[in-house]
Amino acid sequence: MGYDISYHPISEQQIETWYFELLRNPEKIEALSITHQLEDFYKTKYQDTLNAGRETDKNDYFDKTHGFFIAVVQGFFEKYFYVRGGALSFSQNESLASYYKKWEQFVPQDFLTNKIENKLVENYCSGVFIPAEKVADLLEDYQHNPIIQAELNTIFSDNRISIFLNALQYAKDRGLGLLEATEVVEPQPFDLNESKSYSNLFNCDQAGPLLYQATALEQIKEIEHRNGLPENEILPNMKTETVHVEPVQTDTTNVPREAKKRGFWHKLFGKN
Repeated sequence: MGYDISYHPISEQQIETWYFELLRNPEKIEALSITHQLEDFYKTKYQDTLNAGRETDKNDYFDKTHGFFIAVVQGFFEKYFYVRGGALSFSQNESLASYYKKWEQFVPQDFLTNKIENKLVENYCSGVFIPAEKVADLLEDYQHNPIIQAELNTIFSDNRISIFLNALQYAKDRGLGLLEATEVVEPQPFDLNESKSYSNLFNCDQAGPLLYQATALEQIKEIEHRNGLPENEILPNMKTETVHVEPVQTDTTNVPREAKKRGFWHKLFGKN
């Protein structure tokens, strides 16, 4: 099963203000929600995420708890970007490591756990973090360093590189870093209206899910052609199932289904 990767523009100060500060002072969510005009629906999901963060202990993976929750929280406030299967964490090229910053270098000591990987280790997990100054460097090096360009083009093949570069540019323009995560958003390519997000689905940039949908539909056409099947024979009979490790210590999925806003992608893209 592939990974649903997302990239979240966020600064180290925002990580402190939106997440760790609220773990210490839960009452501050009221003022923060008002300032940023969070709807009650998202305020509840935000509160659920913070509650899960408070349950994290020293024996948990930081990346599967605080790291993942930070990515979720970012999406309540700011745009984020989806790239199916393309992750910096999967690269074996050591030259990319110079662009990353480890959690241990800036997270308050009392919130660090005993197990920190600073990369994706499985589903529902944070990956690498690129600080703001390195976001600009990576964009510049993509244009002028053939080794970096080749590696990124390999990681983000099949037109996905444009989405990743858009995420970098968005972060650079706002002086933000970029946090990698997986399964914050889970698009359903055959019916984007059925997509799910632990964060705010409306803040997910459109390009990534639409590219995933186009790629999936093209693959179905190829299968039909290869097997001599009539066009549109497979899609009406498709049944998709999510097979993942369940999210660690979060109860945001306990919101009744009818309470979850329906028709996100219909409203966002005008899909029927």
